[in-house]
Amino acid sequence: MHSSLVDEMIRAQFPHWHGLPLVELEHGGTDHTIYRLGDELAVRLPRVEEARDQAARDFEVLPRLAPHLPLAVPEPVALGAPTERYPYRWSVVRWLPGEVSTIEAAGPHTGARLAEFLLALQKADTTGEPWTTYRGRHDISVGDAGVRWAIAKLGGDPVFTAIWDEAVAAPRWRGPLTWVHADLHRGNLLFTGDELTGVIDWGRAAAGDPAGDLMTAWWFLDERGRAQFRRELDGVDDATWARARGWALEFAVLELARRGDGNPFLAGIARHTLAQLRAERAG
Repeated sequence: MHSSLVDEMIRAQFPHWHGLPLVELEHGGTDHTIYRLGDELAVRLPRVEEARDQAARDFEVLPRLAPHLPLAVPEPVALGAPTERYPYRWSVVRWLPGEVSTIEAAGPHTGARLAEFLLALQKADTTGEPWTTYRGRHDISVGDAGVRWAIAKLGGDPVFTAIWDEAVAAPRWRGPLTWVHADLHRGNLLFTGDELTGVIDWGRAAAGDPAGDLMTAWWFLDERGRAQFRRELDGVDDATWARARGWALEFAVLELARRGDGNPFLAGIARHTLAQLRAERAG
């Protein structure tokens, strides 16, 4: 999306911010174009149909969750309307400081910090929320055909087939629905120095199986961080971990089978995930 269109939309709908510097940010996500607006704001604009409701969802969910969380999350400030030239609702949020990191550069307590965050998120009230249809949905096997196709396209590694078989065979989540962010890859984790300080991109947040967030153990962490993460999440049963591996695998094989290195950022996350899953099984 060209900056002139964004500038036009800000001038028409939020004229008090018009004239602030507007700089497009480079990031690896596929759902949104993001601009920094001045020093304290960011503009998030859906760029695909499946993300069309995410701006409104942020305004509904984040004020409910933020008071319960130990990490910073975006503060929604204004909700923009579609225009003749742009078809979706869009948002202005408070800018969060921080940078994305690699696990190698992250601090030694990152696994514990992620666990602390998820334990707090899972305690937030989900009253009135339906089951998500995204990651953490009631039946992971809905994605069975696509995952098996992707594994085959990537060479048919029996390790990945076994991980998926175990995820599908694992008992479904029978506990209360918990909030899941559902997209805890490294592009959505903000660090200040080596300390995890913020979580962004809440458009997929919903109620479901907590395994839909535990997949970050392979998406982002390494063996050491994963052990710390699981230790802090004391009480998570083997079935939940099996489903979490399944969610991690589903993203990774589908990303690589469908797009290869078309999106280098997401491909890097996918390759890290598969390497972690394979190493864990070998170990």
